[in-house]
Amino acid sequence: MFTRRESFRTFLQLYPVVSILVCIHILFWLLVQLPIPAVQIFFSLLDGYNAGIASGEYWRLVTPIFLHVSFGHLFFNSLSLILFAPALEKMLNRPKFILFYLCTGIIADIATFLFEPSNYSHIGASGAIFGLFGAYLFIVYFRRGTIDQANSQLIISILVIGLIMTFFNPNINIVAHIFGLIGGLAIAPLFIRKQQQFVHQTYYTPSPPSRGTLKKLKLYHAFWIIFILLIVIGLIFRFG
Repeated sequence: MFTRRESFRTFLQLYPVVSILVCIHILFWLLVQLPIPAVQIFFSLLDGYNAGIASGEYWRLVTPIFLHVSFGHLFFNSLSLILFAPALEKMLNRPKFILFYLCTGIIADIATFLFEPSNYSHIGASGAIFGLFGAYLFIVYFRRGTIDQANSQLIISILVIGLIMTFFNPNINIVAHIFGLIGGLAIAPLFIRKQQQFVHQTYYTPSPPSRGTLKKLKLYHAFWIIFILLIVIGLIFRFG
């Protein structure tokens, strides 16, 4: 469910919304790197500057979701999307997924505006990504047949680690993480109304696995679990 076996082309075909979101991240990041004053001024109008929001610049509740300054910030948030978002894009369908993603990001940014000082400024997709985990948390406890027990345990483990580490980095927007998660959990019932089991789409008919193949699969999944946990740690302690 959270392991990626698709080719690049197949991933683009199966998960176009996630692919577009990642492309937007990369495009904006590349533009931010340009040493052009006009570009820098433009992007200063897009970040989540609370004083700007208070003065009526409400687009700042949306645009920060797509902005990243450092490569580490871009890398970990985009990779988190690639790992965790495709299953939800399949379960919700594309329009509902993008709406859910934007709603949780906006909820996180509204909370940041309400609870942080007026001179506070922020960017990044972390609030929306935690919103995705809010949806998974709802699925684990209220749509039990949707995903298997192993993936449910993985979700809970990653979420617990992420929440704990959120409080150990002074550069983290704690409010966005917490309220992104709460927002995702709160609105998930509006988007996930019935139990629908996730099916990983493939283009071949697999043969029954041998004992050696099963051992390799266990090692493969163990590798991905460790890798995903490292990504979560990187997401929380991202640099820049």
